[in-house]
Amino acid sequence: MAKIDDVGGQRARGFAFTQGFQRRSGPAAPEDARGWLDRYQSPREELNPSPTVSDTVKYTTCYMCACRCGIKVHIKDGQLRFIEGNKDHPVNHGVICAKGSAGIMTQNSPAKLRKPLLRTGERGTGEFREIEWDEALTILTERLGKIRDSDPSKLAFFTGRDQSQSLTGFWAAQFGTPNFAAHGGFCSVNMAAAGMYTLGGSFWEFGEPDWDHTRYLLLFGVAEDHDSNPIKIGLSKMKARGAKIVSVNPIKTGYSAIADEWVGIRPGSDGLFVFALIHELLRADRIDAEYLVRYTNAPWLVIQDPGAPDDGLFARDADGAPLAWDAVEQRAVPATAAGIRPALVGAVTLPDGRRAVPSFHLLAERYLDPQHAPEAVAERCGVPADTIRRIAAEMAHLAFQETLTIEQPWTDWAGRRHERMVGRPIAMHAMRGISAHSNGFHTCRAIHILQVLLGTIDVPGGWRYKSPYPRPAPPGPKPAGKRGETGPGKAIHGMPLGYPMGPEDLLVGEDGQPLRIDKAFSWDAPLSVHGLMHMVVANAWEGDPYRVDTLFMYMANMAWNSSMNTSETMRMLSDKDPDSGEYRIPFIVYCDAYASEMVAYADLVLADTTYLERWDCISLLDRPIGSAHGPGDSIRQPVLTPDRDVRPFQDVLIELGARLGLPAFVREDGSPRYPGGYPDYMTNHQRKPGIGPLAGWRGADGKAAGKGAPNADQLDRYVRNGCFWHFELPPEQHYFKHANQAYLETATRMGFLDKPEPVILQLYVEPLQKFRLAARGHGAVVPPADKRQRVETYFDPLPFWYPPLEEEGLDKGAFPLHAVTQRPMPMYHSWGSQNAWLRQILARNSLYIARSTAETLGLADGDWAWVTSPTGRIRVPVQLMDGVEAGTVWTWNAIGKRSGAWNLSTDAPEGTKGFLLNHLISELLPERNGYRHANADPVTGQAAWYDLRVRVEKASPKERAETMPRFPAQAMPPGVEPPPAILRTGAVFRPTSRRVQP
Repeated sequence: MAKIDDVGGQRARGFAFTQGFQRRSGPAAPEDARGWLDRYQSPREELNPSPTVSDTVKYTTCYMCACRCGIKVHIKDGQLRFIEGNKDHPVNHGVICAKGSAGIMTQNSPAKLRKPLLRTGERGTGEFREIEWDEALTILTERLGKIRDSDPSKLAFFTGRDQSQSLTGFWAAQFGTPNFAAHGGFCSVNMAAAGMYTLGGSFWEFGEPDWDHTRYLLLFGVAEDHDSNPIKIGLSKMKARGAKIVSVNPIKTGYSAIADEWVGIRPGSDGLFVFALIHELLRADRIDAEYLVRYTNAPWLVIQDPGAPDDGLFARDADGAPLAWDAVEQRAVPATAAGIRPALVGAVTLPDGRRAVPSFHLLAERYLDPQHAPEAVAERCGVPADTIRRIAAEMAHLAFQETLTIEQPWTDWAGRRHERMVGRPIAMHAMRGISAHSNGFHTCRAIHILQVLLGTIDVPGGWRYKSPYPRPAPPGPKPAGKRGETGPGKAIHGMPLGYPMGPEDLLVGEDGQPLRIDKAFSWDAPLSVHGLMHMVVANAWEGDPYRVDTLFMYMANMAWNSSMNTSETMRMLSDKDPDSGEYRIPFIVYCDAYASEMVAYADLVLADTTYLERWDCISLLDRPIGSAHGPGDSIRQPVLTPDRDVRPFQDVLIELGARLGLPAFVREDGSPRYPGGYPDYMTNHQRKPGIGPLAGWRGADGKAAGKGAPNADQLDRYVRNGCFWHFELPPEQHYFKHANQAYLETATRMGFLDKPEPVILQLYVEPLQKFRLAARGHGAVVPPADKRQRVETYFDPLPFWYPPLEEEGLDKGAFPLHAVTQRPMPMYHSWGSQNAWLRQILARNSLYIARSTAETLGLADGDWAWVTSPTGRIRVPVQLMDGVEAGTVWTWNAIGKRSGAWNLSTDAPEGTKGFLLNHLISELLPERNGYRHANADPVTGQAAWYDLRVRVEKASPKERAETMPRFPAQAMPPGVEPPPAILRTGAVFRPTSRRVQP
């Protein structure tokens, strides 16, 4: 009989075989009391409810997705043993998901890079030699030094899903390059821009539903990845209270599957659905007029003077204050004055004799038009008119018949005391399903306007700002890097990313051409507040608008990305100029902790640490973890010591800053300003007096919050508090933050606002009209002639709907289906699907098709099919499902891998059975009038990778059951050992066991 080996995993679950495997409680039975066969067939079990799993416990912040949950990391004998949630943490309250727990296997990944690498072969072959850090930094310092001394814009510095953008953006500005951005351009810039220009906050990181009180939640395009633990906690609260959840999504998975109602909408048509809801509310006069008058620009007068340079702008007095029309006094008065009784509709005559109407008049006129009626939009969005009318009626009933009151006095910005807080218990949340369309900006604005009309912004039961938001709307600061602000050896005074208020804030030359390599803040995408990272490789390869010398990237797997065409990107990264024989992108520097697909295309690779091996800062200057109950931030601390010659990228960047002599990174004598690396920077850097990366325990004594002098003990205080700081607002500041006097004063004192002034919600966004006027030829900065019609069309100050741009001129009969992706709950970006535990949940993906649609195509479960777009063709496995809109096919994102990458075996299912839809995507739209615009939202530049149209055809049974296209297997760099056949962890922590033999 075969020998019995120890049983993996039993001890971790608190029980084991007693005889021969684990000591029993109580007196031990004689060894020969039972025969071995009896012991084998009838094992005795013991339960240990409190096993000792570690000798050290350290707190830090998870990095397995973007939630930034607090975690407790258990360590035994210096090795990672167990990860659990931190019950005291304000983000997750102890909840931890599969990804967070599986951080053990991301830490133990065999794909970890071990040293800096210098390319020795051709790009893409993976041929490198290991080098020392001093050589790597010397190479980089010399190259970057020459660039900075000649033309800093020749450096393109772009980072992926890192959480250090306040540092990386600041470093780029100090270097002097305007060419900086992070992943937001293909993730959620439509969410951010639409929210910030409308109400000084946005969905997800800057706001959240009132989970404790809302009775009706509308989810738009929300998958299971962003903010998943807080959303799951919130949804469970709603379910327990019997509140209604309505999910508007083409796909019924995750949150849509547990919703009370699923609205299977057609991709890209959400705006039509929202406008129909608005139409119904306006038609029934179910809007909160008092809320509109008090907190929005609904009564502000808009000049109606076609052809004039101020047509469509707000009428203002001599001091620049916007005007409203007092319906009682029948005269124009300052719109922001307290106590006025402004009209919301009707044309008036201004003192100069011109006509004007309140902005709400324009809004009502537009959305009451019959083109927005439920019957008019039902067919295009795939939602029955009766359903639209019913949902509108349900919201109206809750908003106006079931108002929510909290007995909490508060005082508004004008000094008016309110004895209670009254709200309308309807909230909304939206994410990438709205954002990743070329009409996403206006659709997201429409959702916010729906909330504003109902009076549900930052009220009990509504959508709430996460402090330190709201910020002023329209927002600031403006992007830096204009012509004259940049030059050899010069730092940019300001950040490369910002919020333009008009054409004068664009980064364009005198000829109107872009100053940035990604064409952000140009006439191509004027409000690209997160940049256009998805266009960097294509533009650098093309040399449009100019050529760069060095492409410097961090955690940006551009060679295998969700929003870029894979084969084309790999070709451009490795393409050479036929005349010179040199690479068209001369030098590529890449930093990552793992051997991703992008590593093979770098000339210099900087080996990063994992998130458990470094200090990190989740900062109020960047992507905070605040809640509606108060601001917060957090850190990561090293809980493990690297076993490789790797360095945290943040430390490397700070050292590079010192070596290059960047002003903010050296002292007057030229010595490094932050010799202690990133921890030194986190503690001592001040963006402006009293404002630093961390807001907690500031001041010499550590008693200041938000604003105060640096504190030498600050990091120690964070560590002792579980690696986070949270400031609890008093109850009178929990709601109406945009108009709450006490909150506005607190926010000013803590450095979140410059002045304790109210944030006016913007139904009508005047900066958009300024761009439109420029397109009509008004102003000092106007678009080139070939861009004027585009700007005139899309820069409407009120939201409107238009078909996704990729559909213009497309033969929809040839490509009848929409194709979208979404992330599964156990995966997040490409680094997740290398994880040995998570791979057991999902290591391959299928193309999911509605059962009725599949029948017309002759497809059954398990068949293989060819999927064709105007750009490419892929072969994929098919799976049928009922919970998908009939005209939509979809798949899980970030599962497919290039064979051999991430140190997975060359026959791993991720490479043979997994795939990405981005093989079918193009970064550019078809040529029109001699120019190819980015396949993106024309307002923000958001990558429109959810606009994809395809056709599906059954593959021949004779074809191999493997995904296509196929690429040669990627070689692993030196120092990365072949992976073991079975990746194990935990066995080392078990006591030595005896094998029981017959």
